[in-house]
Amino acid sequence: MPPAVSPPESISAPIDTWSTAEVFALFALPFSELLFLAHRVHRDHFPDGDVELATLISLKTGGCTEDCGYCAQSIHHDTALVPEGILPLDTVLASARQAKARGATRFCMGASGRSPSAREMGRYVEIIRAVKALDLETCVTLGMLREEQAQQLKEAGLDYYNHNLDTSSDHYTRIVSTHSYQDRLDTLGRVRKAGIKVCCGGIVGMGESRQQRAELISQLANLNPYPESVPVNHLIPIEGTPLSGADSLDPLEFVRTVAVARITMPEARVRLSAGRRELGEGVQAMCFFAGANSIFYGEKLLTADNAEEENDLALLAKLGLKTRRTTEVKARMPGIAEHDHTRPVP
Repeated sequence: MPPAVSPPESISAPIDTWSTAEVFALFALPFSELLFLAHRVHRDHFPDGDVELATLISLKTGGCTEDCGYCAQSIHHDTALVPEGILPLDTVLASARQAKARGATRFCMGASGRSPSAREMGRYVEIIRAVKALDLETCVTLGMLREEQAQQLKEAGLDYYNHNLDTSSDHYTRIVSTHSYQDRLDTLGRVRKAGIKVCCGGIVGMGESRQQRAELISQLANLNPYPESVPVNHLIPIEGTPLSGADSLDPLEFVRTVAVARITMPEARVRLSAGRRELGEGVQAMCFFAGANSIFYGEKLLTADNAEEENDLALLAKLGLKTRRTTEVKARMPGIAEHDHTRPVP
């Protein structure tokens, strides 16, 4: 049995819940039936069929005291990562302006570490305000927060706070030992209490079972409200981390995970995140059909490579998917402009 986990602070029990058994039953559906169901839910809640483009940068890299088994930034792992301090404001703003010019509507910022210091919070607040002034949605991940820190971020104008649950509560103890699953849930509660939207998902392919994937989705779906943004990451094994030798997850199981997330959290933006590059176009296409409608867009995901922007735009065009800024996309890619890729998926 998984360890008992209390509801996160300031998030009450939902009226309608998804039990782990019910979520597992979705995973067990025939593949085509699951995708058909997920696509129907997706069309009902996102009739325009648009895909959100989000760009992610690392504000502060490496030197983290936590021992997350998948992360190159931990001081507990022998990786080639070189730590870097907080980026200068001008550097962040230049990246944000470039992301906006290339069609991104959300600018996501990550900083390594267990929890921000008072000095660091001052820097992050300044950065958030400046990026928000560029008319971009803002999202940060800074580790665990105290209540007053969440309030500071809200006052700075932050739109979303990312804090992934990563996996099921029982599998979590095999991935991280320096903080608990409950710590993560409590931070989510403080973020909600401050009035900030939640970006929360997980990583699949870390040696978990399908049952444990179902437990993760059940936990996410039963937050009240469930996250507005749900990133689904495919593990990128990084040399020097404990999970560097993890067995690859069946790509169709990844698609199933996206489909189940869409069904159980119908109004959330389900984001294809880390590992998307390795999946190939065919698997990504199935994910979009199953309800994924957000991608990380740019050259880097914190410390890992990401699909190149022009390749992403070409794939979306081939699939007939539109973005929030389709006109700008066409202007940058005249060879694709004659195709009607602004339609929702038929």
